[in-house]
Amino acid sequence: MFKGSICALITPFRQGAVDEKALEALVHWHIEEGTHGLVPCGTTGESPTLSHEEHRRVVEICIKAAAGRIPVIAGAGSNSTREAVDLTQHAQKAGADAVLVVAPYYNKPNPEGIYQHYKALNDCADIPIYVYNIPGRSVIDISVATMTRLAELPNIAGVKDATADLTRPLHQRQFCGSDFIQLSGEDATALAFMASGGHGCISVTANVAPARCAAFQNACRDGNFIKALEIHESLMPLHDALFTDTSPGPVKFAAHVLGLCENELRLPLVPVSQATGQRVREAMLASGVL
Repeated sequence: MFKGSICALITPFRQGAVDEKALEALVHWHIEEGTHGLVPCGTTGESPTLSHEEHRRVVEICIKAAAGRIPVIAGAGSNSTREAVDLTQHAQKAGADAVLVVAPYYNKPNPEGIYQHYKALNDCADIPIYVYNIPGRSVIDISVATMTRLAELPNIAGVKDATADLTRPLHQRQFCGSDFIQLSGEDATALAFMASGGHGCISVTANVAPARCAAFQNACRDGNFIKALEIHESLMPLHDALFTDTSPGPVKFAAHVLGLCENELRLPLVPVSQATGQRVREAMLASGVL
């Protein structure tokens, strides 16, 4: 169920508020373009600057608009276990298919603290939980040993891996088993990740190239890595350009160029510079998005 091209969905804003109409339109567009799943309220969705009310509302809108046509993995992460529990329980009640929970950031818990954080989430609701391991943002790295412990919990279904360590999916497959769903968290390394036993990618690029990202994942799942490489190479300029500044600045700009939303972020993030915007436009042209 949780495989393929899963879009780390942007949150459209208009004049400081969530643009609900644009959000609904994005969901419908992704389904038409072949996206295999959606993640609202992740990092790309600017979850740190959403109020709790806005966070719940975005999740609810996404679930309602998707209407069961593709799965919704609701972002439910926090560095407060109590807050993550509340968001997880809300996601289940709202009808999400799973939740994505980032490693507790800033607090820097030790391995036992990480385990107990996710165990509390495992025990609080009956919904598949995906561990989001992104040391570059959360500071801590969830080791293979800790991930193996987590995989034994009944509701821990898999991981979004943004470690950039391409030995990681192989080791996690070895110790967590082939049924433990491994989703890449990095578009640029997704091909190697898939070839190493990955099941899909929670993608930033899919926000603006959903059909191409879906085609890439379909080729990987079919074992056609020659075709997958061809698509991946064509998208590499875009993969690179969308991270020339802090995400989601570049992808919000790209989505605005496509007429999908306003080029509006919330402080402390600001729109990309003119030079970065030009690089993103050039990458969109080179990748065939424009």
